[in-house]
Amino acid sequence: MAKQTGIIKLKGTIGGISFYKTSDGHLAREKGGVDKSRIANDPAFQRTRENGSEFGRAGKGGKVLRNAIRILLQNAKDKRVVSRLTTDLLKVVKTDATNERGLRTIQDGNMSALEGFEFNLNGKLGSTLFAPFSTTYERASGDVSIDLAAFAPTVRIAAPSGTTHFKVVGGAAELDFENEASSFENDETAILPYNSANTAAISLTMTAPANST
Repeated sequence: MAKQTGIIKLKGTIGGISFYKTSDGHLAREKGGVDKSRIANDPAFQRTRENGSEFGRAGKGGKVLRNAIRILLQNAKDKRVVSRLTTDLLKVVKTDATNERGLRTIQDGNMSALEGFEFNLNGKLGSTLFAPFSTTYERASGDVSIDLAAFAPTVRIAAPSGTTHFKVVGGAAELDFENEASSFENDETAILPYNSANTAAISLTMTAPANST
């Protein structure tokens, strides 16, 4: 693709070239590609159909996950989280050793590939909160907890200039990718002063459905 420069930006199609606007600026690319019906039926495009099916599954899974934790994402300003999450979920799909290629699913893949995923590259947890924390999950009961030892906010939190208060929020979600459904529960601290005095120890507790798969 090419990037448009100059004062006048074009939108639309001229002479087989499509002009359009994205978050990366005004771009242009040549129209083309294989006929849709051929991709859907030609044996030569079997691999393309398989890839498309699994990509679509990853995209739907990303929507299920984002919808489940929407309350935690409402202040995130990351325009690429959808594409980044789809990419990582596609990696999960590809770890599915149960189903054949083209039929592989998220739920039969290895979800550990998502561990540490940043839902907001403009405010990464690892570069914002420097207080160590631990998480526990008891599958039988569904009990989830996030625990932080006492810490000094001004030392352990990288906050914007002028910050006076903060809170810590956690959430736990059960995800049903096959039926595109989820459940979610969250917990949060009170609004705490952003100063050099140590907080009390923090423990956030949530309950997911018991014995969830």
